[in-house]
Amino acid sequence: MIDKKTSRLRRSRRTRAKIAELKTVRLTVNRSNAHIYAQVIDASGGKVLASASSAEKALRGELKNGGNVKAAAIVGKLIAEKAKQAGVEAVAFDRSGYRFHGRVKALAEAAREAGLKF
Repeated sequence: MIDKKTSRLRRSRRTRAKIAELKTVRLTVNRSNAHIYAQVIDASGGKVLASASSAEKALRGELKNGGNVKAAAIVGKLIAEKAKQAGVEAVAFDRSGYRFHGRVKALAEAAREAGLKF
């Protein structure tokens, strides 16, 4: 019997293999019940160029709950700004095997609106 986490990790491996093949910078998302995290990782996969999360001190003051859609949208906007500062315009979106809805979708759409292309 394959559990939920194993299935998600299998899906994420498939996505990462495709992104590695394309040799592009990727925006990866990870979520827990309490927070959501985003990182922009370079094409080689070895270096984090920018990161943002709802667990950061700067955001914790303004967020009552880091594990909701509103928090995800704020993190999406923040990661797009940090990526642009690092000189990244276009990324491949790596949703880490999560379904593209709810918090993951909110983060992606906020990043797009803030000018990140994917």
